[in-house]
Amino acid sequence: MPISLKHVNFAYNREKIILQDFSLRFPEKGVVCLFGPSGCGKTTLLRLLAGLEMPVSGKVDCPFRTAVVFQEERLLPWETARKNVAAVLHGPKQQTAEEAGKWLRKFDLAGSEDVLPGKLSGGMRQRAALARALAFQPELLLLDEPFHALDARTRDLCAEVLMHEGTQMLTVLVTHSREEARLFSDQILTLQGPPLVVVSQSCL
Repeated sequence: MPISLKHVNFAYNREKIILQDFSLRFPEKGVVCLFGPSGCGKTTLLRLLAGLEMPVSGKVDCPFRTAVVFQEERLLPWETARKNVAAVLHGPKQQTAEEAGKWLRKFDLAGSEDVLPGKLSGGMRQRAALARALAFQPELLLLDEPFHALDARTRDLCAEVLMHEGTQMLTVLVTHSREEARLFSDQILTLQGPPLVVVSQSCL
């Protein structure tokens, strides 16, 4: 079943209308970029897909195993980078620890596996969050401006890992960077709002 929103209405505090009779259908695989200005409703759309918000009316069909990377990395501060990633894995403790280390090294975090988040830079924490999301093996990966804390070289490294590991899933990337939209997406939905509307749709 494709992921879709059908005639969805959503408002904060019943006053600030974000989505009004909004419908959208996503492809089964690939990278779809939600591109638009801050405040237009991109993050709200992502939260609806993740089940973190419920529509006032209409229907959100998103039955897939989902991982989310927020603008803030949201790591457990009392656990090491390795244990943060291992928390989404199943199996014997030693096995999950080794697998977590492999995911962290994919994101150039070798040597930082057993460091607490508070001792890592913002960019390193964001890469650990990306490693955790991919380690979960989702069918749907939701990314809310995941590269905002990264320099260009590290951003390109992360994007390469995401594209290599994500060929069998749908990735929805929120950004207001035209460069990121062009470089990392198979399809770009240009949005305006609120209320949120798709003003153009292009495939690269």
